[in-house]
Amino acid sequence: MLERLSKCPLCKSGLFLNYTEIIDHAVTKEIFVLCKCSNCQLLFTNPRPVQEKIGPYYDFPEYYSHEDKAKNITQWIYQKVRNYSITKKITSIEKMIPTGSLLDYGCGTGELLVAAKQRGWKIAGVEPNDKARKQASQKLNKKVKASIDELKKNSSFDVITLYHVLEHIHQLRKTVKKIVSHLKSDGYLLIAVPNHQSWDGKKYGQYWAGWDVPRHLYHFGQDSMKKFEEEFGVELKETQPMKFDSFYVSLLSEGYMVKSSTLISKYSKAIRAGLNSNRAAKTPGQFSSNIFVFQKK
Repeated sequence: MLERLSKCPLCKSGLFLNYTEIIDHAVTKEIFVLCKCSNCQLLFTNPRPVQEKIGPYYDFPEYYSHEDKAKNITQWIYQKVRNYSITKKITSIEKMIPTGSLLDYGCGTGELLVAAKQRGWKIAGVEPNDKARKQASQKLNKKVKASIDELKKNSSFDVITLYHVLEHIHQLRKTVKKIVSHLKSDGYLLIAVPNHQSWDGKKYGQYWAGWDVPRHLYHFGQDSMKKFEEEFGVELKETQPMKFDSFYVSLLSEGYMVKSSTLISKYSKAIRAGLNSNRAAKTPGQFSSNIFVFQKK
């Protein structure tokens, strides 16, 4: 079942136009329309599956963030890179706040929270996916909730992270307001999102894996992130690159573009594309994926 939006999910403007059509290469091969808001420049899927019916679109082998065990070489590499990235994320967070309380919204199987807990952080997690949440809860003594509404109303955190999560949230404005309400007065909100304006986004076009419709409901750029600041009472302090994402996204994109290509060919082309994408990103915010570091006003 699809729902059609009459207003921009970010700024509530009714002024938007059809932007492009993208195929769900990963699962159904359905075609979805992306609209572009004339006010804030957000791209969003419209119409889109309703929240209660989107689950089957996540049911495919390459959706690795809900899996703990590697079943193939690509997933093994993904998990090794994820482990390295978690160390980098914790180090980056501790440059802002040496220790404190951390909420990871969309925590998957809980690896970031496990690492933070080992370094002395007080942790909590939210993960809507049943399978991933069960795995995370086993590691974290049931500190992972299914919804933001299950957190204690008076709970507050020094840092709240959403790594590749914001683009999946159906009730965007309502959920982000709830998330920010759990942020301490000087707390930090870290949001990682893919960048369709990156070099690899432009190279692969309709085949770019970062579109990932209909799982990715939104696509943020510099303009829409400025509007995000205004709407939710936060201030952008820094933009950080996620340099490994260009390789992973390029690998998936190569598979979508040339189905008959060999694994060696896909990997070599993906490595070249990832390197080119990172080289082309002259300033923060131009990489395949970026982390936007906000502080509560």
